[in-house]
Amino acid sequence: MAHPDPAVRHEAREFIRAIIDFAGGFGAPAIIGSMQGRAEGDVSLEQARAWVAEALEDLGEHAASHRQPLLFEFLNRYETNLFNRWNQPRKFLRGLKCMNVKMLADLFHMNIEEADLADAIIAGGDLIGHVHFADSNRQAVGFGHTMVGPAIDALRRINYKGYLSAEVLPLPFPLIAAQQTIESFHHYAG
Repeated sequence: MAHPDPAVRHEAREFIRAIIDFAGGFGAPAIIGSMQGRAEGDVSLEQARAWVAEALEDLGEHAASHRQPLLFEFLNRYETNLFNRWNQPRKFLRGLKCMNVKMLADLFHMNIEEADLADAIIAGGDLIGHVHFADSNRQAVGFGHTMVGPAIDALRRINYKGYLSAEVLPLPFPLIAAQQTIESFHHYAG
């Protein structure tokens, strides 16, 4: 979405529009993560963010036609340089004309960038539309070192009613990762 070639930006937007249509048919939201791109070369940070804002406003309206939010996932510094800390995308999203774009709180990315997960979640408040429940090593919660309890408490404090979904690696084996995820859901969110 932040590519310098307008044809590539258009193609990316149409690809995301198709994802929104597919997900909307199942009553599910679409997520924009790595498709946001990055500022590099001749593309300044301000220009990249402007292109992303333009796309989010358009695609957020399209997602609204399916009665679903569009989820914007901020990523860690190793994957993008557009938004990495919660204070950045929160201000950015509040500045959009479209109010249908929500933040995806991914505990893996947040663990890299945030000093305090609970404070970041509380600051996100009503902008949080979904949560990726993953540990510091992108494995099931309990296989890394993320302090998940305070993050879950913060979600309760902001009255978050959405889903927690596991976006984890299938390690050490898929079945063990699934079992650990279910146990962690019951332990922290049950």
